[in-house]
Amino acid sequence: MAHLDDDDPDTFDLRSFLPFLLNQAAEESSLEFQRVYKNRYGMLRTEWRVLFHLGNYGEMTARDIVLRAKIHKTKVSRAVRGLQQRRYLHRLRDENDRRVEQLSLTASGQAVYRELRDIARDYDAKLAARFTTGEAALLRMMLRRLAGMD
Repeated sequence: MAHLDDDDPDTFDLRSFLPFLLNQAAEESSLEFQRVYKNRYGMLRTEWRVLFHLGNYGEMTARDIVLRAKIHKTKVSRAVRGLQQRRYLHRLRDENDRRVEQLSLTASGQAVYRELRDIARDYDAKLAARFTTGEAALLRMMLRRLAGMD
């Protein structure tokens, strides 16, 4: 098994560097699902993430999504515009603070969310099937810990 060699300062195995491995795994494991939301709905990665946050948690502000999803506010803003153009979400100004908009899915946004959620569940099960049940649970636990979600 390749590893980072602490004894030799000139040796660095990029293939064992955790950030590199995590990035490679994320890219590789998301390709098939990316094709679905991109080809079927023309959505970008940030758009499906915003859609899923609204589908999972209901009405939210863009700031709520920024904090929960850890996505930069300009990307969330662009995603909100894109989803609104597709008529997948409503924007409603907060009466108490005119700078804030409450975001929620439209009926068509909810339908897209439910369809993609079901596809995501199936895809997640397909990825998890590469591991034993214990390995998949351990992997999820370790990734949550690295993501600061534990």
